[in-house]
Amino acid sequence: MTESTWGRVADDGTVFVRTADGERAVGSYQAGSADEALAYYGRKYAALELEVELFERRVALPEVSADEAAATLQRLRDALVEPSAVGDLDALRARLESLGGAVEHKRDEARAAREQARTHARQERERIVVEAESLAGSTQWKSTGERLRALLEEWKAAPHIDRPSEQALWKRFGAARNSFDRRRRQHFAQLGAQRADSKAAKQRLVAQAEELSTSTDWGPTATAMRGLMDQWKAAGTLARSDEDALWRRFRAAQDVFYDARSAAFSERDASLGANLATKEALAAEAEALLPVTDTGPAKAALRGIQERWEAAGMVPRADRDRVEGRLRRVEEAVRRADESRWQRTNPEGRARAQSTVTQLEQAIAKLEADRAKALDRGDVRAVAGADEAIAARRSWLEGARAALTEFSPD
Repeated sequence: MTESTWGRVADDGTVFVRTADGERAVGSYQAGSADEALAYYGRKYAALELEVELFERRVALPEVSADEAAATLQRLRDALVEPSAVGDLDALRARLESLGGAVEHKRDEARAAREQARTHARQERERIVVEAESLAGSTQWKSTGERLRALLEEWKAAPHIDRPSEQALWKRFGAARNSFDRRRRQHFAQLGAQRADSKAAKQRLVAQAEELSTSTDWGPTATAMRGLMDQWKAAGTLARSDEDALWRRFRAAQDVFYDARSAAFSERDASLGANLATKEALAAEAEALLPVTDTGPAKAALRGIQERWEAAGMVPRADRDRVEGRLRRVEEAVRRADESRWQRTNPEGRARAQSTVTQLEQAIAKLEADRAKALDRGDVRAVAGADEAIAARRSWLEGARAALTEFSPD
């Protein structure tokens, strides 16, 4: 019989291993010596020991998952239950079991990571839903529609969470999207109806403008054209293509009218040069009346100029305000001079002014008499009051006499 520290070989070739529980047969070896038999089963132990050693190194690596570590631990445990090997199996089993804490720690980390991932996944989906709900009432149709489509893609890419929670969040997400889509459809339906009304209105305005475009009743037609432009601005907007097409027709009709009117006015103005020369001369003649010193002859001369002015006829539009303004300034100067003369010669006004002077003179005379009496009595207070009243009325009298001097005989 051949023995070693951890096993022995019986004479019949049976190989035993020694453990704390006693001896256990692990096999037999008939192909060689007892030493070779122990060496053979010792190599089997060394292989198990190497696996435990490798597991010790790998269990600490972050890339080794908890499930993989647990599976390896269980496999090695099973392998060490009754291994066909000779060696210190008790120490190797204890060494393996000491790694159980590391495997459990890795499991705890894995559970924490899964919980964190679930929390993050829930937060991500809740973020998507909350943003979608905040956009449900938006009227920025294009940008909001694009953002909701992007959120849908984010929802699809987000990690899954527990089914009830995900379904509840999806229901909210769908409700927000449906609310926005419904409002957008209603908006564009209303916009379509409004644009249909606007298009009909603008088509009518185009037809009216085209009908008026050949009119030669320049004044009323120009007023009507301005009214059509105001209605056009108030009629609302259309789709770009419809708006541009109708606007070109509308503007073309107005251009036809205004071009014809400008041509007619230019032709008429060309024939009014002689009238302008006549009115320029009449304006100069009227201006020679200034400044007005004698309103009677000035009014008579102005009436003659006005009669010739009316007989002279129309002048070019570009010169009308300027030349008529010259005559109006003379007319205004004559009118003011006549009003001033009337005020100066008004008998009623002169009589009122004379009456005021007389009344003030009489009042001053009475006050002076009262003052003399008070002075004789030695009434200082009465004398002071009379002086004050006399001074005030003399000031009034001075103004009344000045007003009286402004009146003169006609």
